[in-house]
Amino acid sequence: MSDIFDDEKRSSIMSKVRAKGNKSTELRLIELFRDNGVTGWRRHYKVKGHPDFVFLNERVAVFVDGCFWHGHECRNIHPKDNEEYWNKKRQRNIRHDQEITELFQKRGWTVVRIWECELKRKNENIALEKLRSVLEM
Repeated sequence: MSDIFDDEKRSSIMSKVRAKGNKSTELRLIELFRDNGVTGWRRHYKVKGHPDFVFLNERVAVFVDGCFWHGHECRNIHPKDNEEYWNKKRQRNIRHDQEITELFQKRGWTVVRIWECELKRKNENIALEKLRSVLEM
C-alpha cells in the first residue's frame, strides 16, 4: 500500500509529531534513576541537541532512543508498507544522532545513548552500566 500523501505533505505531518514522556523510554529511565538512587539529573535542559537528561556537574548528556526510530536492529522491525520512506526516515535520524553526539563531544560533554530495549526489566542492567561507567555511581 502506498502512502496517500506525497513526500512533502508526509514530511509536514511527521514534523508536527512531538514525543515527550514516552513510557517505554524517558519515564522508564526516571523510574530506574529513582529505584537506584541516581541523583543530579535534569530533564528538558534547553540546549541545542535536546538531550533527554543532563548531569550538569559531570557534563553528561543522556539520550534515550526508541529502537525503531533511531535504527537499532534489536527486533528487526522493518515495515513493508512505504518501506523506502521509513528507511530514509531512520537513516536521517541516525545521521542526526551522530551529528548531535559530535556537537556535544566538541563542547566537552560525554554522550550516553540508551536504547529502548535496554530499559526493559530483563535488560535494565545494561542501561545502568552505561551510566555507571560515566558517572562512577
